[in-house]
Amino acid sequence: MRKMTRILLPVLILMLMAFAETPNKYFEISKNIEIFTNLYKELNLYYVDEVDPAKLMRIGVDAMLEHLDPYTNYFSENQIEGWRFMSEGRYEGLGAETKLIDNYLTITDLIDGAPAETSGLKIGDQIIKVDGRSTEGKNKVEVETMMRTVPSPEIKLEVVRIGQKKALPITLTRSEINDSNVPYHGMVADGIGYVILTTFTENAGKNVGDAIRDLKKENPELKGVILDLRNNGGGLLREAVSICNLFIPKDALVVTTRGKVQEWDREFKTTGVTVFPDLPVTVLANKMTASASEIVSGVLQDYDRGIIIGQRTYGKGLVQNTRDIGYNSQLKLTTAKYYIPSGRCIQSVAYQDGEPVDVPDDQRAAFKTRNGRKVLDGGGVTPDIKMDPVDVPDLIGQLEAQNMIFKYVNSYQQSHESIGDPQEFRFDDFEGFIQFLQTYGFVYHNPAYRKLDEAVAVMEKDRQSDYLPQLQQLQNELTQNNDAVFNADKEIILKTIASQIIARYYPEKDKILYKLRHDNEVKKAIEVLEDANGYQQILAGK
Repeated sequence: MRKMTRILLPVLILMLMAFAETPNKYFEISKNIEIFTNLYKELNLYYVDEVDPAKLMRIGVDAMLEHLDPYTNYFSENQIEGWRFMSEGRYEGLGAETKLIDNYLTITDLIDGAPAETSGLKIGDQIIKVDGRSTEGKNKVEVETMMRTVPSPEIKLEVVRIGQKKALPITLTRSEINDSNVPYHGMVADGIGYVILTTFTENAGKNVGDAIRDLKKENPELKGVILDLRNNGGGLLREAVSICNLFIPKDALVVTTRGKVQEWDREFKTTGVTVFPDLPVTVLANKMTASASEIVSGVLQDYDRGIIIGQRTYGKGLVQNTRDIGYNSQLKLTTAKYYIPSGRCIQSVAYQDGEPVDVPDDQRAAFKTRNGRKVLDGGGVTPDIKMDPVDVPDLIGQLEAQNMIFKYVNSYQQSHESIGDPQEFRFDDFEGFIQFLQTYGFVYHNPAYRKLDEAVAVMEKDRQSDYLPQLQQLQNELTQNNDAVFNADKEIILKTIASQIIARYYPEKDKILYKLRHDNEVKKAIEVLEDANGYQQILAGK
């Protein structure tokens, strides 16, 4: 009952908050909370099987929030580290990307300078024990929970390294990890700089500003800068304002928030003198550019201060605030919407399966930029220069899902002590990779084959065997076309393998540089910035 009291306390707090509502609404709220409390108590006391009160409550909370927008979320105590990383860019943990491979959590990437790297862990290491306890079959959350329960700041791990059979002891010293939100900046062409921002966590504005200052210091004749916001899911609003202030004047409106509680409505303006008032800017955006990233993109577009290149952004124009609801748990809830200087809201108006629905242009309201260019609301920021997205072939997805490329790179690393200059590196042993796949028994099944698998399963379950031979024959014919599929995707397979090989030998910036060499959107941004007259004509709407 003590546990039940702790869990029900937030419910009672909600009842007290309800006094602020109108009498009729208060009655509905208090009535339904009382019903919910009584139901929850009866289940815990009298249900025939033992139930987990916390799990039961979590299911109820998730079901309730599912009927709201996808950004209103509950974070339990076990999820707080992930929430801290999303909001602040720092957390305690390994400092590594991991994946469950061959029944053990495996290191797939490392953060420079984080505990995992400094302790001696390497990509490909499989964590088989934590403080003497086996991790077999345990996923990332379960292994991290095991680490958190170790009372000492030092965690003793046992890992199996590529090419070794004997377990290797590793002592990991727990510490706070600060993941850099600007992992790379540099020159990508004569006079053209490049800065990538991965998330709007603490000091994002300062870090972007410092990166551009470095570029200008090293290249006084800097012609322009590419700000890469692709796959940037946003973060802190104040950092979006700070980045806008690098390019637009003091006291310029950046964003207005308006919601249910009018007293919380606010205007956010730039507060400092513009750092780079005349520096030409292009912003790279895609469908995963969201929230604060969309504010920066939209603001620069509204003021005709930069050119957006890529695909329409995600369409998240909602303000979230976090509320402490006790016992180290947090509720992140939507309280308002963002409106950028032209008056438009970038929020998508509808969702399907938690994702924004693409709204046709003719159903979106029109607004004007400072120079009179037409821009639209209700579904993200439309680029000034649209480019088709680079689709990841289904074959690559299947290779990654079955860890074939990862395992091949493990094998490659065993037989190659070094690879030379990462920016001159080329991987072209396509036949060797195909032989490796054959050794591991990998067979590519395209989407049509997998759909037929579903049909075969249904027929076998319903004992309808008449058509099974024909379906299986068709599957065999589809499999016989695999050579053509591999040849069609050869170049992207080679580049994907090369990128992962480079990551084994060099820091993250070298992997980023390699990808930039093959990036058509970066090439387009360079072309735009090198044509000063064309750049100004686009901003003038000509």
